[in-house]
Amino acid sequence: MSSTIIIDYGMGNLRSVQKAFERIGEPAIISSHAATIAAATRVVLPGVGAFQDSIAALRQHDLINVIKDHIDADRPFLGICLGLQLLMDVSLEDGEHEGLGIIPGTVQRFNLPAEYKIPHMGWNQLECSSQPDHRLLQGLGPEPWFYFVHSYHVAPTDRSWIAATTDYGRPFVSVVARNNVMATQFHPEKSQSCGMQLLRNFVEVTADLATASVE
Repeated sequence: MSSTIIIDYGMGNLRSVQKAFERIGEPAIISSHAATIAAATRVVLPGVGAFQDSIAALRQHDLINVIKDHIDADRPFLGICLGLQLLMDVSLEDGEHEGLGIIPGTVQRFNLPAEYKIPHMGWNQLECSSQPDHRLLQGLGPEPWFYFVHSYHVAPTDRSWIAATTDYGRPFVSVVARNNVMATQFHPEKSQSCGMQLLRNFVEVTADLATASVE
């Protein structure tokens, strides 16, 4: 049976993400159990808080290899906010901390002109020119609005991962995507119609990947 699992590792408003999937007609289960997550068709890794605490929590729950195995099996994966940052090699938040190493690059604090507040909080637009045809971005329009809350951003060394950027003092990466791995710096669950469309696209990616595996 097709299933969407939201990983519970103690970092994030999981119920908001679950309710967003329910609004698009996709039942989603919140779980911290490795066996349940390992059996999922789709996995969602949300997160709010400090990078160091979050990667430690994933280790404590024995979920790091479960996440990597899911990705290696070409099953759809969606990271949200901190869930995107955890995919990187290293975070420079309060020191230097090893991430999951799925995407080469670092997590860096905003370095902005004085008139820009940190954290970056509120509505902002995507520039989707990097991968405009990626399935995750379909039906959103050229510059859709999403809701952000973050002080750090990702800096991939391999720019082919970048699917969309957003301008806040200067451009930063707001969506990454490659094959089955997708992640957003913003919160789709808080982003009204555009957020619901993006989650709907993520669910539909499963069918795209299944078709590709048969061809």
